[in-house]
Amino acid sequence: MKQQNTLPQKNKPKNYLGSALLFIGIFSTATAAGLLILLLAPFGFSIRYKISALWCHLVLSMSKIFCGLSYEVEGLEHIDKNQAAIVLSNHQSAWETLALRHILPTQIVLLKRSLVWLPVWGWALGTLKSIAIDRKSQTTALRTLLEKGSLYLNEGLWVIVFPEGTRTAPGEIRKFSIGGAMLAQKSGFPVIPVAHNAGNFWPRYSFLKYPGTIKVKIGPVIESKGRKAADINAETEVWIAQALKEM
Repeated sequence: MKQQNTLPQKNKPKNYLGSALLFIGIFSTATAAGLLILLLAPFGFSIRYKISALWCHLVLSMSKIFCGLSYEVEGLEHIDKNQAAIVLSNHQSAWETLALRHILPTQIVLLKRSLVWLPVWGWALGTLKSIAIDRKSQTTALRTLLEKGSLYLNEGLWVIVFPEGTRTAPGEIRKFSIGGAMLAQKSGFPVIPVAHNAGNFWPRYSFLKYPGTIKVKIGPVIESKGRKAADINAETEVWIAQALKEM
């Protein structure tokens, strides 16, 4: 699905310098944070999670300092910290995987299993109750999402799902997979739709980052009790598509 929300970007020397400084900052601090999380593995989840959230906040701060990249959030009134929920968000870059950890309540993320095999920070990610799935086996992946997702939701943790499955270029929306909506149907927990235009400033698979303000829009609660997964998924997809048009 095409959306007209892309912005032209110019490659300037300061973009290269800022992006290089950000890369160095992310690599060095991720290694330090990952080692600290691994050292604290025998202790409580909340301690490890706080370290990861602080690191995400640090990366957002470095992005603003080095690259002139900030963000604004609309719809925080839809967040109830006392009610766990399933977040379904569009996926354009690595930025939202960091920012949502800072913006939203304590959460776990659905991700591909190969990520937790990466040395240090991948191993650290594996200690944070992530739902790691093998995309080659859709049946097993769905079973894992439903079982672990329901478990974590009942523990009071939010579950973040990117139903497009992979990062998508600005101006496009891939068809949403049904997994997140099926988790909502099975568990009875509500869905919170999230839309953003991060890919305009932090492009997928790109070294360069660009100055500007990323817009994040949090939608109203989509109830799941007594509803079919297909209906939940369709309502979420329509809301995100419309939110992106308005950005």
